[in-house]
Amino acid sequence: MNILLVGSGGREHALAWKIAQSPLVKRLVAVPGNPGMARHAEIVPDIKATDAEKLALLAREMKADLVVVGPESALAEGLADRLAAAGIPCFGPSAKAAQLETSKAFSKAFLQRHNIPTAGYGVYEDVAEAKAALANYSAPYVIKADGLAAGKGVAISPDRADAEAEIERMLGGRFGSAGSRVVIEEFMDGEEGSLFALCDGQRAVLFGGAQDHKRAFDGDTGPNTGGMGAYSPAPVFTPEFTQAANDLIVQPTIQKMAEEGAPYRGVLYAGLMATREGPKVVEFNARFGDPECQVLMMRLDGDIVPLLLACARGDVSQAPLPQFKPGVVITVVLAAKGYPDSPLEGSVIRGSDQDFGPQVQVFHAGTRQGEDGSLVAAGGRVLNVCAYGADVAEARARAYEAIARIDWPGGFHRTDIGWRALERR
Repeated sequence: MNILLVGSGGREHALAWKIAQSPLVKRLVAVPGNPGMARHAEIVPDIKATDAEKLALLAREMKADLVVVGPESALAEGLADRLAAAGIPCFGPSAKAAQLETSKAFSKAFLQRHNIPTAGYGVYEDVAEAKAALANYSAPYVIKADGLAAGKGVAISPDRADAEAEIERMLGGRFGSAGSRVVIEEFMDGEEGSLFALCDGQRAVLFGGAQDHKRAFDGDTGPNTGGMGAYSPAPVFTPEFTQAANDLIVQPTIQKMAEEGAPYRGVLYAGLMATREGPKVVEFNARFGDPECQVLMMRLDGDIVPLLLACARGDVSQAPLPQFKPGVVITVVLAAKGYPDSPLEGSVIRGSDQDFGPQVQVFHAGTRQGEDGSLVAAGGRVLNVCAYGADVAEARARAYEAIARIDWPGGFHRTDIGWRALERR
């Protein structure tokens, strides 16, 4: 098979690493890719992940049997629609179906319309109206930019003054057009987790769960980020909770999207809150999470390509069910100093390519090759150090041991990834 993989982050490096292990793969091309992905795929760096027209043309030229879309930005630009028109199977939903992520207002209205459990909400475009609406909610206040904001468009304000300031920032252009509308939600009390499902447009097969760490610093403090670490499996996903989430949220979502003329193909990422009333949707994403994808790919036992292809072709019923290794995988994100606001680029990274042993993988998230051949930081989240262990403690110890061997003064990381799971022991 010839496979085109779209994206350049840690999620896509993990996908490239796993896809390249498949005996079905003859050629794997990654666009735009990164230095780490070059170990597993041919890199085409001069096409952007948002250039749907050029990507579709490349897929035709290389006679791709499958296109795997990593980032949500490519989905929003309609890449899956262009590929469908060309008859090329795509793992990733259409632009219409991807609205479950690309518009929080669309997603919340969909959930409300079909009685799928989520928090109460309102949608606002006017600053004064949004501020006045805060009277309908209690602190802490949840304020979200409607569109794509690279995982940073959510604010949890402890008091009304902070919420009003956040409304002014969002509607004032902080996230550009993504913040032209804001969603204000009821705060949900509980533990959050990420549940994944592989979908073919009519049905869904669960693909494991993980727990992310969104805040920049230890103790879940500091600004919201795209994710500073994750681990899988997550104890919050008990068999009972997972079954309820599948029955009340995942399956109805896929069925109702099909009924509304937007069949969903690809991976559905359901961010869920475990509340006293049961699972509720925090938000949907239309792609693998980052850094959740990294831990899922390391846990997956077997070939991922048949699963991706089955979704893209519209029939997961004949594909083998996903099987996962026992034990735990944890990933720690190494970010550039200044992230998420103003990450410093260009600092040199040494030692990330050494052999850390079979239980550790380092995925590149925001790197480039320097003029002298050195590896340098080229983004906010730069490296993902992933480790497997029999339990959270062992996996975590291996990850941090590997990090201690990487020489990168220009970066930082959290030292408490996996703390919730450790507290449960």
